[in-house]
Amino acid sequence: MPSPQDVSRAVLIAAILASSMVFIDSSAVNVALPTLQRELGASAAQAQWVVESYALFLAALLLVGGVLGDRFGRRRIFVLGTVLFAATSVWCGLSPSIEMLIVARAAQGVAGALLTPASLAIISAAFRDETERGRAIGTWSGFTAITAAFGPVLGGWLVENVSWRWVFFINLPLAVVVVAVTLRGVPESRDEGAGRLDVVGAALATIGLGALVFGLIEGPVRGWSNPLVLVSLLTGVAGLGAFIAAETRVSSPMMPLGLFRSPTFAGANLLTLLLYGAFGGALFWLPFNLIQVQRYSATEAGAALLPAILILFALSRGTGALIGHSGARLPLTIGPSIVALAFLLFARPGTNGSYWTTFLPAAIVLGIGMAITVPPLTTAVMSAASQHQAGTASGINNAVARTAGLIAIAVFGVIVTTVFNRELTSRLDAMPALSPATREAVDVQRPDLAAARPPEGIDPDTAAAIAAAIDASFIAGFRVAMVIGAAMALLGAAAAWRLVEGKTAEPAPAATPAD
Repeated sequence: MPSPQDVSRAVLIAAILASSMVFIDSSAVNVALPTLQRELGASAAQAQWVVESYALFLAALLLVGGVLGDRFGRRRIFVLGTVLFAATSVWCGLSPSIEMLIVARAAQGVAGALLTPASLAIISAAFRDETERGRAIGTWSGFTAITAAFGPVLGGWLVENVSWRWVFFINLPLAVVVVAVTLRGVPESRDEGAGRLDVVGAALATIGLGALVFGLIEGPVRGWSNPLVLVSLLTGVAGLGAFIAAETRVSSPMMPLGLFRSPTFAGANLLTLLLYGAFGGALFWLPFNLIQVQRYSATEAGAALLPAILILFALSRGTGALIGHSGARLPLTIGPSIVALAFLLFARPGTNGSYWTTFLPAAIVLGIGMAITVPPLTTAVMSAASQHQAGTASGINNAVARTAGLIAIAVFGVIVTTVFNRELTSRLDAMPALSPATREAVDVQRPDLAAARPPEGIDPDTAAAIAAAIDASFIAGFRVAMVIGAAMALLGAAAAWRLVEGKTAEPAPAATPAD
């Protein structure tokens, strides 16, 4: 019979490595996107879909994953999700085309929806004392960050020296260790009162999010008046509205709205929506800036945010315990405000300058802000829900974070594309000597954004001027994205100050069928 210490150690090891596998995959794939765009002949919109197809099913089904863990056993669903994540990673790595990769990433998102909520739920079930739970979640956050730190660096190195396909294969050894540790040392836990699966809610969430994201991504490409785009946007809004309505009527909703009666739970999730929307939407464009505009190598781009992750690791265990002493409101107000400053610092660099004076200060400030925010935010969410709804609460918060990133990447894509096109038009118009043929050759590459290049066969001075115009146009869009990200982070801080309780929240009452 394993001792409590052995169980605690096994739970943390399994949860940390499994979560790291998901985070490594996401961060490494982002670094690989510019290379994928080039090698598979993908447009900027298709590169977005490599991320969005995964994020769509992850966000839409996370709540289902949480309920499945509560009902059938958190350890069982955790292991199943890990195995499926490894299998779909192989599928991604073997994909011969951009279209196949997008489909494989969608399947990987389904696996991630089983794995992600279960990792936090097994921690919550194993650590009952609130202070110990806060420290455990802080440890989880810190070690997840430090292992994920190697994702972009390793991913960049693999892209540069081997192949982008190995970005997906690095998940396999982690998955083997996770399954072995879990089966040997993690106890099973479940909610004996868990209800039936909310199939209608899951379907409506998937349809609503999928249609909305499709319309937002394809709008700049096909045109906003395109019938398919218009129908997609309307379907998305209607589907999400129907999802909320359905959750008030079904007997076992996958998103019990009664949980939001807790001001802390509601405020923490609103902060999550705004902060992770800013984080995912704005920083999605950072690798494109670093590789295609600043001319960093893939490895250098992967290491650009390493200081932020190291700071997050160093400070997370201490900040995870803050909520047990001072409550969640103060760190959840200060942290996002610091993150807002980091976004403004990211908007500062142009097309020249050393990393040490341009992006490093922003990365340091970002790490400090996220270290103050992430562990107390996670602890506040889990503590505001009753113990038997731990999986559901974790699923809701993860779903909010993933949905925020999913929609934000699409929305920020519209913003960056719009600003890029406006700026590029203005700069090309200022080149009166540009021939119509050359102008047309540049215009046809607009969907590639910063990957666009001057046409071959023109004189070097004109080519240099066109390249500078493309780079400057992308920087303009990037800066607007960062400023909007800063505003969202500040709104999140205001929401936390207004809604999150200053002292530790009491668990929310269990949702009734009417909820």
